Amino acid sequence: MTKVITISDESYDELKRLKKELSFSKIIIELARERKKENMMSFAGMLTNEEAEKMKKNLSEMRKTASRRFK
Repeated sequence: MTKVITISDESYDELKRLKKELSFSKIIIELARERKKENMMSFAGMLTNEEAEKMKKNLSEMRKTASRRFK
């Protein structure tokens, strides 16, 4: 399925510059995925090793409790 969108001339020129042999759709998808990765990486380093281990332990316990309930 295709959709028609309106973008500024400046946006078009930037996408055209980036796309090379790719379609506009593919370059837009790549840019969106890249941005999503960047957003996820903003969480990197937020916890100390101790905090991360404590969180993993708590999650593990919660999973065990939940799986016991559904048996």
